[in-house]
Order: sequence, then structure tokens, then C-alpha cells
Amino acid sequence: MIRTTLTVMLLAGVVSGTLAAQYDIIVRGGRVLDGSGNPWRRVDVAVAAGRIAAVGNLTGASAERVIDAAGLYVAPGFIDAHSHAGPALATPELSHARPLLAQGITTVVVNPDGGGPTDLIAQRAALERDGLGVNVALLVPHGSLRGAVIGMQDRAPSADELGRMEEMTREGMEAGAFGLSTGLYYAPGSYSDTEEVIALARVASAYGGIYTSHVRDEADYNVGVIAALDEVIRIAREADLPAVHTHVKALGPRVWGFSSAIVHRIDRAREEGLEIYADQYPYEASATGVSASLIPRWAQVGGNDSLLARLSSPNTWPRIRAEIVENFDRRGGADRLQVRRYVPNPALEGRTLADIARERGVAPPDLVRSLLMDGDGGVVSFNMHEDDVRTLMQPAWTMTASDGDLVPMGEGVPHPRSYGTFPRKIRHYAYEQNVVPLSQAIRSMTGLPAAVLRMDDRGMLIVGRQADLVVFDMERLRDVATYQHPHQLAEGMVYVMVNGRLAIDGGEFTGVWAGDVLRR
Repeated sequence: MIRTTLTVMLLAGVVSGTLAAQYDIIVRGGRVLDGSGNPWRRVDVAVAAGRIAAVGNLTGASAERVIDAAGLYVAPGFIDAHSHAGPALATPELSHARPLLAQGITTVVVNPDGGGPTDLIAQRAALERDGLGVNVALLVPHGSLRGAVIGMQDRAPSADELGRMEEMTREGMEAGAFGLSTGLYYAPGSYSDTEEVIALARVASAYGGIYTSHVRDEADYNVGVIAALDEVIRIAREADLPAVHTHVKALGPRVWGFSSAIVHRIDRAREEGLEIYADQYPYEASATGVSASLIPRWAQVGGNDSLLARLSSPNTWPRIRAEIVENFDRRGGADRLQVRRYVPNPALEGRTLADIARERGVAPPDLVRSLLMDGDGGVVSFNMHEDDVRTLMQPAWTMTASDGDLVPMGEGVPHPRSYGTFPRKIRHYAYEQNVVPLSQAIRSMTGLPAAVLRMDDRGMLIVGRQADLVVFDMERLRDVATYQHPHQLAEGMVYVMVNGRLAIDGGEFTGVWAGDVLRR
């Protein structure tokens, strides 16, 4: 523990090498990127009682454990601003979060895209039941609230129904949620109008929360990618809260090049005084469901049974088929969609819809109907242009997020972002390609998301903050996961600390689960 005589100086962040102090851990001699965006500096970092106790020249200090970080980089633990790991983290099989820790992730924000449990108190209990390898922050999921109150109906809520959704949002915020998430591209979120979302966002705003959205359109499915961003900006303005255009992209050849317009729109909104941000994963492919990517939303009204009936009906199938053809074109063709998970027939996983259709001697739209009649599946969709990825990565308001799942090793063929997002951005885009400076890349996954989420005790190596910390070897840091072989842990994390305890020590998992479910 820190000696009483040093407490005042340590809280002020002033440390002299001539003063003797006893800490739990000292990380010595590393290149410290503190999360602010400043260039690295060679200083020591001390940890005591789970918090950053000192940053500076600690030559005269001692600790129970001293880590030699010479030649290594030291940074705050990474915050994944958009993660689908919530359900898996609530299971004894995956609560260890090893694929996340191997990337340096120490905190995940779950319930994105408007999906997740409506009862956040119960979700918190489920997450805490088996322990956690990482910290978890919760969002209130709009789509789930709407589904619970209205179902899969394409209509506006009544006054009573909207009041119930507002109350459920309030309950979630009082349970410690960090904000409201929507998936306005997906059913049933797509059936809501902007006024409904503003009403719920105002509830989140009253609690100091944020708004994060899978926007209504990332291509030209309905309103178009620019109008969809304008909706986010309007919600931020009228509900008076920070807003995040989550997993920002220009999806499909029809809108390639629109990234510059997206940047201009967000810059203009910020000049107006609105807190608009984006998060992004550093890949050219997205991932979603077969029905989400190819089936029109009108065909999903009423739920899965209604969809299956429409797929089987000679009156509605021709209309659906024509829209599937159009949606294939939006995404660049059936050869750009790779099956990532299909429970009825796992042998299809890892193959493209075009390849499967050729093998079966059917047209891709007819294959889609056949697949959906047996059960929905997931696809990886190769629909982004590298130039857009780079353009959207560069603004100072872009955070890093995986949009990844946490699945058992060897199950399905998930998007490699689940295993490699953070090392990939650091090594490929910052260190090797210099698309962004290394210090900015680190800030995009530490200090920036902490500031956006109002996590005042994480994201920066500042005295008094929680000791979520990573030490990595740039020469060995890399994402190993590929689209065909994604189940491979990232490499190069030498030490990962969660709340002051080592989850990775010398490159090996310790079995320590020190994560918490955080409260706003």
C-alpha cells in the first residue's frame, strides 16, 4: 500500500525518484502512451490497491512485483465501444473473455444495435454469477424494449406504449446503463420513427447517458447513408446528449466514396456544438444475418412465422425475391457474402452464397429462401472499400470498436474482428501503414471512448484511475485471425491488467477474473 506521507503527492501525480514508496506493482521503463493522444514517453507506472498510484520516475520506489517493460509499449486497457460479447460473458464457458484479453481489451460496452436484455438488473446478476475476465458496461437496447411492448409491428406506439418504453429506459438508466442504443436498420427498430427515439433518448439524457446507433441505412436501402447520419445528429440535438454513429461505414459499391461526406457532416455538426462521434472496426467486411442483409423489413412484420409464410406464398414471394436481387447488388453480389454461422447445416459455414448456389444449381435468391425456411444464419459481407475505411479512421472523433461476438473456439466461422480488431488497428493501420499516428490509435481505444462514455476512472494512465493496463511488444503484436480461419487469438500482449490484477502475465493467461459490471 502507499505510505500515508506520500498520499498527497501521489494524488497530485508528482513523484520524485528520491522518495521511497511501496506499491503492489511497478511497470518500469516502458514507452508509455497514456491515452491522451500524446506521443509516448519513457516513465514508470505504479499500481496500488487496484488503481494507478504514480506515473513518473520511480527509481527510489519498490513493489511486490516489478515488471521490466524496456522495449515494450504501455497503455491503458482498451475499451471496446461496441461489443456483442454480452450473452457469452454471462456463461461459465466464456466469462473468462480470453479472446478479448488477448487483444488488450479490458472493458466492453454491450447491448449495442438496440439488442440485448430489457432487464438490466437481471443481466448484471447473470454477468456477475461466474466472474468476469473483463469489465462490462451496459446500454439500454431500444429494439428489445420496442419488441417487448409492441412486438414486430410496423406502427407508431400509442401514448401508453411510448410511456412504458420511457419507463423501461428509465429503469435501465437507474440500473447503471451508460446510455441508449438503437438498431434502426433492423426490425423492429426500423419500424420506429425519429420522434419515438428522441423521446427515449431524452430519458437517457436526463441521466447523463449517451446515444449510440446502428443507423437506419449504411447504403441506399431506404433513406440513404447521409440522411441516416442526419437522423443521429437530429436526435443528439433535440435530446441534448452525445451521439455515436456506430460501426461507421459506406456499405456497398453504390455508396463507396461517401466517407468524405460522412466526415464533413460530423465535422459540421461538431462545429454547431453537438457531440457527435463514430466508432469503427478496421476491416473491409461487415457481418450480420442473412435476413437482415437481404430480406426487406416489410416481409419481417409479425415475426419469423409471418416471414416464413410470406416466403412460401406465391403472392408475396416474387416481390421478396425481386428485393433480394436488389440487395445482393447493393452488397456487391452473392460472392461477397460468406456464411459465418448456420446451425441447420454447419458444413456451409465459411462458404459464399454464390458458391453454395452454384453447387445446388439454383439462383442465389432461391438459395436464400431455402436457407431461411430451415433457419436464419449469419454472414460476413465484403462490402467496404479500403479508401473509405482509411478516411473514416482518421478523424479525432473516431473510436475503435470490434462489433464482435464471443463464441466458443472452433464454433462457426465468425468475422475475424472478434479476435483481432485492436492489434490490427495498432500494427497494420498505425505502425505499418501510418494511416493514423500510433498515439491517436491508442487514444481511439482508451481516452476517447472513456471520455465519450463519461468513464472518469478509466481510459487514461492518470493517478487515481483504475489500473486497467496493457503492455505489448510491437514486434510481436498482430491479428492472426483470418476470414477462413478466425479462431486464432491475437499475439503480442505481454501483460494485461484488469482493475490492478494481472489477467495476462508474461504472455500467459493467469486465470484471474478481475472484471466488474460497471455503473454509469
